[in-house]
Amino acid sequence: MEADGMQAVVFEEFGGPEVLTVQEVPEPHAGPGQVRIKVHAAGVNPIDFKVRRGYTKGFIDPVFPAIPGLEVAGVVDEAGEGAGFAVGDEVVGWSDGGSYAEYAIAGDVARKPAGVSWAQAVGVPVAGATAQRVLDLLKVKSGETILIHGAAGAVGSVATQLAKLAGLTVVGTASPKNHEFLRGLGAIPVEYGDGLVERVREAAPQGVDAVFDTAGQGGLQESIELRGGTDRIVTIADFAAAELGIEVSAVGTATPDEVRSTLAAQLQAVADGKLTIRVAETFPLPDAAKAQELSEGGHPQGKLVLTP
Repeated sequence: MEADGMQAVVFEEFGGPEVLTVQEVPEPHAGPGQVRIKVHAAGVNPIDFKVRRGYTKGFIDPVFPAIPGLEVAGVVDEAGEGAGFAVGDEVVGWSDGGSYAEYAIAGDVARKPAGVSWAQAVGVPVAGATAQRVLDLLKVKSGETILIHGAAGAVGSVATQLAKLAGLTVVGTASPKNHEFLRGLGAIPVEYGDGLVERVREAAPQGVDAVFDTAGQGGLQESIELRGGTDRIVTIADFAAAELGIEVSAVGTATPDEVRSTLAAQLQAVADGKLTIRVAETFPLPDAAKAQELSEGGHPQGKLVLTP
């Protein structure tokens, strides 16, 4: 490899997983307020395949050749002016310009606690920020009952745990193979599909105060029935929801300082054993297409991670 090149997953057109290839590209360098990270783990998220397919045009417009990936965990090997970190620091956060690579640039990062693995750490930024943002939007409070659709997924499992820590009763929809996992998180699991309303009412005779849809696989009509209206129902995954009068939360409004502070607190919760990040599978960079294919299939059991 040339001195200033690195291996990265790249796509140069919109399309299916087959448009992802591993190429040698120029190494990026840290600017002011940024760090360059030697990547130990890159998170795979549903937004990655949506960008690759061109579904996010006008919202996220990739510049080709584009490197996918929002989440990165690794070791600082270059620090820009005012970055607040030094070479050798272990950090986790959001990449600027893609994380499916040997090196990534990042601005919004937090220190990785020593007891947290790279794969667990990289499962925190997107799921943690998204879960907290929606729980705040729903104005949940201790003593209430929340229904979480897709409760065993990456975002859903974090939301389940944050809701439990906040004193809520959690009813979580999931396939039967994930029910034991959800019980372990303190949730009441219910199966998707026909009869959902009855199963939720049986699990929560006291009623449902709020609904958080992380799955985008239906269930919104049932949620309206359970709530008696569209109030306090939010989805992050079902873009047909607006037609039903349900709020879609796609992006956060937190300041960079708030983002970093939330991330640091959640990483510490992982280190303290209060927050569990379930890693479904790790893949080497050349298998990025396989990882995205699994993500697009909609049922990974936990976090999908690339390890350059």
